Amino acid sequence: MGPRGVTRARRLRPLRLRPRWPWGDGSIMASMQKRLQKELLALQNDPPPGMTLNEKSVQNSITQWIVDMEGAPGTLYEGEKFQLLFKFSSRYPFDSPQVMFTGENIPVHPHVYSNGHICLSILTEDWSPALSVQSVCLSIISMLSSCKEKRRPPDNSFYVRTCNKNPKKTKWWYHDDTC
Repeated sequence: MGPRGVTRARRLRPLRLRPRWPWGDGSIMASMQKRLQKELLALQNDPPPGMTLNEKSVQNSITQWIVDMEGAPGTLYEGEKFQLLFKFSSRYPFDSPQVMFTGENIPVHPHVYSNGHICLSILTEDWSPALSVQSVCLSIISMLSSCKEKRRPPDNSFYVRTCNKNPKKTKWWYHDDTC
């Protein structure tokens, strides 16, 4: 009630139609970029053994990186050179990066398809925002280093013919921890 018994109309504020995120209003992109810059510096300053960031790959976009990799000494892949392609969505690190081998030399491995797709649980259902590019690189180095026999996955031909270009859209069946 206003002066002399006159009722005042309340001013209504417009409804917020955007969702409110616990980490701020619409700052997902800023959060992702800050995290990627931090990981980029870490990879440049302290790369996992046999890994180097391809500097040219990040000149145009921070959301797509190429990491050059050399097979670890004393393994089946010793001296071989590979490239890993990392693609980050705007939801990174809450959503895993898309990671695959690219280039002329795709490793022959029971968990690596000839199109470069990698069957590794931390790239999909076992992803956690606590993981990083460095931890993914270490997992891939470990996967290759523990291999006892160079061979493709048994369903390689069928998979490569029928899969989506994005390996994250594959429903992987993790059943083989022997290599």
